[in-house]
Amino acid sequence: MKARSVAFQFLLYGWTALFGLSILPLLAGPRHWNVEVGKIWSLIVFWMLARIVGLDHQVRGQEYIPDRPVLFAFKHQSAWETVAANRLIYDPAIVLKRELSFIPFYGWFLVKTGMIAIDRARGGAALRKMVETARRRLSEGRSILTFPEGTRTPVGAEARYHPGIFALYAALDAPVVPVALNSGLFWRRRGSVILPGRITVEYLPPIPPGLRRKEFMSVLEDRIETATARLVSEAEQEYLPHPH
Repeated sequence: MKARSVAFQFLLYGWTALFGLSILPLLAGPRHWNVEVGKIWSLIVFWMLARIVGLDHQVRGQEYIPDRPVLFAFKHQSAWETVAANRLIYDPAIVLKRELSFIPFYGWFLVKTGMIAIDRARGGAALRKMVETARRRLSEGRSILTFPEGTRTPVGAEARYHPGIFALYAALDAPVVPVALNSGLFWRRRGSVILPGRITVEYLPPIPPGLRRKEFMSVLEDRIETATARLVSEAEQEYLPHPH
């Protein structure tokens, strides 16, 4: 299993570098060109995961996705959901830390496709900039994708949900769709082995606009964490006879 994981990661970095070099001229073109080629990159990564490692995914709860741009609040356990984001949601504007935009090729692509890069060191100014940019992206017809925990959280660990998601929720007056998943069981935050199986992503009932901060944060965290625990338990029973 470790050999397959190493082979996948070797091919992932090689494919990313080769792809990044080949599409450099597109950075001078329209934004939507870069969005479409980004889908090709992630499609090939999915193919490699399935063929080399034996890891695929399924999606539940798509009936909860409104037919207009909204805020998506994703559970964050793994690198997998960052690869999957532009295939799970059409052309999302992802809220991410500014440091990622400095990565050669990958970071340039993030900038070109209009992601929402946040300089956390700037505190309140960063929060205001995030809200301002998110408002523009929403008006352009793009949904906003956030990771309320701010970083990947290992399966079973507790992490504080950051208030930035409430700032967006309150300022944009848009529903928030919570999203649970169990990716961390298979592609862990730390460790060289990626396990075979099936990741489940589950969209949950939207939280309507208008809740106060305390109530909103409580509802959001409860829905995501409860559903995530259920998905983790299901996957452990099906794919991992010896739980993590």
